[in-house]
This record gives sequence, C-alpha cells and structure tokens, in this order.
Amino acid sequence: MKALQLTRTSPSVAPDLKTTELPIPQLKQGYALVRIQYASIQPSDKLNAQGSFPSTTYPRVLGRDYSGTVVDILSENAESKSWIGKDIYGTSGSSLGFDMDGTHAQYCLIPETALVEKPKQLSSIQAATIGVPFTTAMICLQRAQAKADDVVLVLGASGAVGSAVVQIARAMGCKKVLTAARRGNPDVSLGPDASIKETISTLTGGKGVDVVIDTVGDLALMAVLLEQLAVQGRYAWITGPRAGSTQLAFDVLKAYRKEISLVGCNSVARTLEQTAEYLRSINSWIEAGLLNAGNEAQFTMVKMDDAIAAGYGKPQKVVIDMS
Repeated sequence: MKALQLTRTSPSVAPDLKTTELPIPQLKQGYALVRIQYASIQPSDKLNAQGSFPSTTYPRVLGRDYSGTVVDILSENAESKSWIGKDIYGTSGSSLGFDMDGTHAQYCLIPETALVEKPKQLSSIQAATIGVPFTTAMICLQRAQAKADDVVLVLGASGAVGSAVVQIARAMGCKKVLTAARRGNPDVSLGPDASIKETISTLTGGKGVDVVIDTVGDLALMAVLLEQLAVQGRYAWITGPRAGSTQLAFDVLKAYRKEISLVGCNSVARTLEQTAEYLRSINSWIEAGLLNAGNEAQFTMVKMDDAIAAGYGKPQKVVIDMS
C-alpha cells in the first residue's frame, strides 16, 4: 500500500516525510482493518510533520481524520463481524499518527472500540474532514461546562473549529451564541479593544459572556476577553502563539472575585475511544440536520503522490483520495 511516512534519525534533525510503499497492516486481536477512502490533512498533521509533537514515535505514518470501510476484523464474535463492509469515519486523539500508524495510507488498523459508523447525511469526503474540528469543539464546550442558559462567545468563528463550536453550541440549546471573527458577518468584530468591550457589553446587557471559546490564540485578544467574562465565566482555548512570548498577565484579584475559570483544551490528550464517543454523540445532530459538515468544494482533492507538495507544503485545505 502507499503511505505518507515520517522518519527521524535524531531529535536534532528535522523529520523527513516521504511517500512510500508499506505492507498492508496485519490484523490483530481487537482491531479492524480499514480501507481508507479519504483522509484530510489537518493543521496538526502539518505540525506533526515538522516535529512539533514530542509524543510522536518514528517511523510513523501520519494522519488523523479519515473515512473508510471495514474490510476485516479479527474476532469470532458475530457483533464484531457485523462491522465488515460498513462505512465508518473517525479521528485520532493521542494515537493515530502519533504513537501508532495513522490514516494517510490506503489501509489502517483501527481499534474495534473506536469504530464509528458514518451517518448517511455525510459524504465520505465530508466525513474525512470533520473529526478534529468537531471533536475539539465538543472538548471545548464540555470542558467549559457550557449549558443551555449560557451566553457563549466563539473567537475565530469562521475557522474550522470555531464554526463547529458555533453549530454544536446552538444544537445544545445555549441561550445565545455570539461569533467573533475578522471576516463574514460576526457579532463581534476583532477590531480595537474599546469596540470589543462596548459591543459585548451591549449584546449582553452589561453582564458579560458566560463562556468564551478561543480558537485563535492571540494573547492581546485573550487579555481583553478575560475582562468580558461574567461572574463564574469560563474561558477555554485550544491554541497559543507559536513564536514569541507565550506569557499572559491578568488581574488575579478580579478573576478570583468573579470566580472565573481558565480551561486549556487539547484534542491530542484524548484516547481513540474518547474521540469516537464524541463523534457518536454528534451523529444524532448530524442526522437531524443541526450540524453542517461544510462544502466539499472548499477542499482541494489530491492523490497520494501529490499529497506532500499540495497538502503539507501549502496552506490550502486538502483531502487525500486513496483510490
């Protein structure tokens, strides 16, 4: 089979990503052999290829998100065997592409406990693109303990994770979901500090927001928005600066008096089984039409031989067609 394999000879040497031929993985107990149909290249895949994740072991086939078909499973159990032939989709958590071979290959081993049937409402291409964004959104909202009577502000709402947060928060029934972005028609424009403060105060009647989900990682914006939290507000974020200072100063006295919570959210800290459970939990919303996976046209489709140059070397959104 063809695969994108990352090798590294030492920590002081940059990793090397190449298209290579590997044996189809051998079945083992508790795992399904999945023929990958499509696999997206997520930003975290690109960071992984640069050596940014200390948990990655080498050599390693990269790839987190995928859609595919179960072709075999090592079990005599009838329920387990019923997976054969089913279309599935999924994402990695801490394993695929990090400490076990991932989905940027024509075949991959997936634990039976992490198999999730693809909703018919999703095309195979769509299903291959939503794992990381939608599970990260679920992690953020759960860690921030978002509930129905909350006002939720989503920072970076036009991005993949941000738009997923907006949709899921609305599906959860959150009282008001405010969007903040630099494009589109956001409720809050990411302009000067004063305008952000005034807009949020107006939109919340001076109360502030109960939950901020930050998908941007801009320290100046974070400092401003911490001040806009309501009493017992929660601030959850998924990223930070990749260069320069990562230090943030804030008013600890005011924070404790308002009982605010700061919550870091990391999808790579989850197991495959946990990420599978997140996907199962959103399937009913997908089937009910409450979540939109987005338009296939926003992704560039490439074959395996072109995936490194087109997907890892450029900022465009790419899906690898494994056929």
